[in-house]
Amino acid sequence: MGTHAAPTSPLDADELRVRVQKRLDEFLAHQAPILDDVSPDLGPLTDSVIDLLRGGKRLRPAFCYWGWRGAGGDASDAAVTAATALELLQACALIHDDVMDGSDTRRGMPAAHRRFATLHRENEWLGSSEGFGLGAAILLGDLCLSWADELLMNCGLSAEQVLRGKPVYDIMRTELMAGQYLDLLEQAVGGGSAERAMRVVRFKSAKYTIERPLHLGAALAGAPDEIHIAYSGYGLPLGEAFQLRDDVLGVFGDPAQTGKPAGDDLREGKRTVLIATALEASTPAQQALLRRHLGDPALDVSGVSALREVITDTGALAHVEALIDALTAQSLAALDTVDLTEPAREILTGLAHAATSRSI
Repeated sequence: MGTHAAPTSPLDADELRVRVQKRLDEFLAHQAPILDDVSPDLGPLTDSVIDLLRGGKRLRPAFCYWGWRGAGGDASDAAVTAATALELLQACALIHDDVMDGSDTRRGMPAAHRRFATLHRENEWLGSSEGFGLGAAILLGDLCLSWADELLMNCGLSAEQVLRGKPVYDIMRTELMAGQYLDLLEQAVGGGSAERAMRVVRFKSAKYTIERPLHLGAALAGAPDEIHIAYSGYGLPLGEAFQLRDDVLGVFGDPAQTGKPAGDDLREGKRTVLIATALEASTPAQQALLRRHLGDPALDVSGVSALREVITDTGALAHVEALIDALTAQSLAALDTVDLTEPAREILTGLAHAATSRSI
């Protein structure tokens, strides 16, 4: 089943990433002939999901699994399968997010809507290649959402256990979609305060990435209220810190690490806490520069550099880095408020450091 002895990453404890990938491969191998029976033309849908699910850190399955283990659950394959369902939910979110952001790449590959637009163009089909790509990507995301339900409901845990987890899974999906809309709204209205941007962080990412997966694992294990409360105290600030780190990487990150071109969040005009803070602290000249170039899809290297300079000079970068540190400390303190089964406490501590430094 794996070992707890000094894994290279806390995500590899109990061989979790290997086991999650194995379960994904098995599930998609089961789905492929079902789609093929409908029509061989559906092959590109399957191929696109397979390619997308070969990447990723497996954070959500990890927090679900270690939430389960911390509440006394065993290292069973059924628990891993339940946690793996969250990777399909994440695939849905990523595919739809790329459509809404107009992103070109995901995990170093063409985003799904770009991939299907290329398929349309290369085959010289009728109509708009871009429209076809968008439609196909929306349907592909919906398919992943359906598959996530299927995998969770048939994970191998008892019907009673799955029924305990279902309300958490339901609220997690609702919060995710609500957060996605708030993110879309912020772009449409041109952004607002750092407080509004943090609300998007909380519902689009923080709860969905860490707090709710932990709650799902705890619910599946029949954990008492005190564990759910401690998981919120740990998971919500850590989820916020995780997303803030993602926002910093979206502006200052290495493309080899992020899988996206340098400064891509600036081209997409993402209204993050980092950007909101910079706008609030900027001089009129700096604010004008930010508003002129933010969201420019043709933004070049010099433009990215100019915006980075403003974000740094206004103190926004330092502010967000300090916020990440404070939230991480708050998260770790919550683990001391409850008795958790080992090695879950050790792994959750390691995950907190890894998620906020992105050393995973």
